Amino acid sequence: MFIQFALIFIIYTMEINYSERRSSLSAKALEDSAIIVSSATVKSRISDTDYAYRQDSNFYYLSGYEEPDSLLLIRPSADKDKYIIFCRDRDPLREQWDGFRSGQEGAVDRYGADKAFSINSLDEVMPKMLEGIKNIYFSMSAPSGVDQKVKKWIESIRINTRAGAEPPQNLLSLDNLIHEMRLIKEDAEIDIMKKAASITTEAHIRAMQYVKPGMYEYQLEAEYLYAFNKNGARSPAYNSIVGGGNNSCILHYVENNDELKDGDLVLVDAGCEYEYYASDVTRTFPVNGKFSAEQKEIYSIVLEAHHQSMNQAQPGNKWNLMHEKSVEVIVEGLLSLGLLKGSKEEIIEKGEYSKFYMHRIGHWLGMDVHDVGSYKQDGDWRKLEKGMVMTIEPGIYILDSLEGVDDKWKGIGVRIEDDILVTDSGFEILTPDVPRTIEEVEQTVQG
Repeated sequence: MFIQFALIFIIYTMEINYSERRSSLSAKALEDSAIIVSSATVKSRISDTDYAYRQDSNFYYLSGYEEPDSLLLIRPSADKDKYIIFCRDRDPLREQWDGFRSGQEGAVDRYGADKAFSINSLDEVMPKMLEGIKNIYFSMSAPSGVDQKVKKWIESIRINTRAGAEPPQNLLSLDNLIHEMRLIKEDAEIDIMKKAASITTEAHIRAMQYVKPGMYEYQLEAEYLYAFNKNGARSPAYNSIVGGGNNSCILHYVENNDELKDGDLVLVDAGCEYEYYASDVTRTFPVNGKFSAEQKEIYSIVLEAHHQSMNQAQPGNKWNLMHEKSVEVIVEGLLSLGLLKGSKEEIIEKGEYSKFYMHRIGHWLGMDVHDVGSYKQDGDWRKLEKGMVMTIEPGIYILDSLEGVDDKWKGIGVRIEDDILVTDSGFEILTPDVPRTIEEVEQTVQG
C-alpha cells in the first residue's frame, strides 16, 4: 500500500520586527557606542557574470535590506539619527540593466532608516558620525573587510585631535552579541523555518518517488531543485549532496555526477532556503525500492541512534548529551554486527568508532545552515533552551576501501537527519513527514 503523506504548508502572518531587533542589540552594547554592519559583497562568477547575490545574514537580520554596496550604522546613544543606512544611489541607466534600487529615499521610507547617505560618501560622512563615540562594534569574522574601513575612519579622526576631535577608544566584537540573539528564534522566525521544512519535506518525498536505477545523481538532484523553486524557495540552503553507492560514504560529496545503480543506496542531504532561513534534511533510500539485509542492519542502527539522540533534546539538558547517546547506540549496533570488537567503554574512550561515525550529532540551524551561536559557555557544554533550532543527524559510513571489513558491508553509507525546535517541555520535529522508517521509505520509493 502506498503511504500518502499530508503536507501542511504554513501560512505565516507574523512579521519580523527589525526595529525591535536593533533596539534589543542596542541595549546589549556599552554606552557611547556605534554598531557597524556591512553588506555582503558581490562575487564574480566568470567574465561579467556574478553569482546570485545573497545578503549577509547579520545585515539582513537587523534591516531586511537586500541590496549590495550598503552599510548599517546604529548609534544607540545619539540624540537623533540613531539608525543610518549608507546605500547605492538611484541610477536609471544601471537600474535598466541590473534591477531597481531603493536609493536613499527608499532606505528611509521602506526600511525605517532615520537618515540615509550615498555609499559613495561613506569615507567623508562616517568619521563625522563616529567622532566622540567611545566604542565601535563590528563583526570580526565577516569577510566584508569592514575592519580595514574602521581603522581608516578612526585614523582620519585622530589626525584632528589637536583641533579637539575625539577618536573612538575601543574596537569591540559584535559577533557574540548578535550571535546569541540569532541563536534563540523568535516566533516569526519559527514560522518561516516551518515553511522551509515543509518545502524540503515535499522535495524528499518527490525524489523518493522518482528515483530509479540508471538515473544520474544530478538528475535526482534536479527533482529537489524543482520542488524548492515551485514552492517559493529560490535556492538550496547549501550544495546538495546526492551520493549513490560508495559516494554515500563521502560526507561532503557534491559532484553528483555518477549513475545510480540497482542495489545501491543513495544518500541525499538537501534542504531549501526560504526567506533567508534554512532547512537541512538527510534521507537514505534504496535506488530500487528495497533495502538489502545488510543495508537494513546499518539503517536500523542509525535510525535507533536518531531516535534516542533526539529524546535527549530537552530544555536544560547539555548539548553534548545528544551526541554521546548517538555514539553509544552506534557502537552497540556495530558490536552486534561484528564490525567493532572489544568492550563498548574502551571503544568509546579510544574513539575507535570514528572510522564509521566521524562527525558530531548536529548543529544549530537558522539563517545559516550551520548557524551561529556557541556550543560551550565558560568551558562547559551549553544547556538547551526554548527557541533553539538544530539538526539531529547520526550516520554510519563504510567506504569500500576500509580495511578489515567484510565486503558485504562495503559501500553502505547511511545518515538520517531532521530539524528540531526546543520547546518548553521538550522538542518539536520540524520535518515529521519525511519518510523515516524502513517500511515508509520502501513504500514511498516503490509507490
